[in-house]
Amino acid sequence: MIFDRVLDGLGAAIVDGTLPTGHADSIDGFVARTGASRSIVREAVRVLVGLGLVSAGRRVGLRVLPAAEWDVLDPRVIGWRLAGPDREVALAELRALRRAVEPAAAAAAAAAVVRASEAPRASDATGTDGPEALLAAADRLAAATGPGDEAAFLQADRELHRRVLELSGNAMYGRLHRVVGRALDDRAGVGPDVHDVALHVALARAITGGDAIAAAEAMGTIIDRTGA
Repeated sequence: MIFDRVLDGLGAAIVDGTLPTGHADSIDGFVARTGASRSIVREAVRVLVGLGLVSAGRRVGLRVLPAAEWDVLDPRVIGWRLAGPDREVALAELRALRRAVEPAAAAAAAAAVVRASEAPRASDATGTDGPEALLAAADRLAAATGPGDEAAFLQADRELHRRVLELSGNAMYGRLHRVVGRALDDRAGVGPDVHDVALHVALARAITGGDAIAAAEAMGTIIDRTGA
């Protein structure tokens, strides 16, 4: 799609420094750079402004903003950073964020399962399909370990991590599923390790069994071993 090509091209050029901080430009300049129509470039610029990569003013035109202004939790910005010169920094930051959040989310999810079991008539406090869906995702992940199963494995892995975050009952944790999903995407094509698969299954069972300590430990080990 032309719009995606234009957005990715401009975003990547900003993140990798081809268009450096403070660079002044215009819609016409971006049209010349990308070869796309003004309408497509304008829409791409609106997205870049929303992501904090560019500022736009009627009199001052377009200006590239410093990294401190970027929405670094947006999956598109994460992708551009992972494809750019600070890939290792971005990976380290993603791993640190996940290490701080996901074990706590796993523990909270296990605690939420316990609370739900103690109040079966109460409305579902997790706001998800429940622990059964987490176990189903773990089963799909464990089954997708053969040759040619990489896409199915990644999909199941993304779903499992998303459901853990949502089961925590913490809306802010839940919102981070797109960040975690983009981190997992970076491992696309990497074949699953048998031990890592077992860790994911143990994670799901610990949560659905209400074991907060085991859930947090399993999640922490997953992140430390694989980053995914």
